[in-house]
Amino acid sequence: VRLVESGGGLVQTGGSLRLSCASSESIFSVRDMGWYRQAIGKQRDLVATITSGNATNYADSVKGRFTISRDNAKKTVYLQMNNLKPEDTAVYYCAADPGYSGSYLIASYWGKGTLVTVSS
Repeated sequence: VRLVESGGGLVQTGGSLRLSCASSESIFSVRDMGWYRQAIGKQRDLVATITSGNATNYADSVKGRFTISRDNAKKTVYLQMNNLKPEDTAVYYCAADPGYSGSYLIASYWGKGTLVTVSS
């Protein structure tokens, strides 16, 4: 299974980006999906998740600014990011069936990530 992220780049504070994550898996529609990010020197943290039933969950730091969505026909999950801030700078990773084993973040599959840089 491959998860391929795209849409990252350099944007100014207050700008917007839309990330996409395309899955190669035929059963994409039954997977919970998530976006995570990792800044330099920091751990990988939750950004947003969406279940197979379209229930969503967001980190407090992105609520009201980011929106996660999915298109099962295209086997793609999206992350619309608005009002970006320098602290949003990180590599953003897509994950299939994310969760935790104790304190460890786990997933069935991870993408390779896409870099988002927000300049001040």
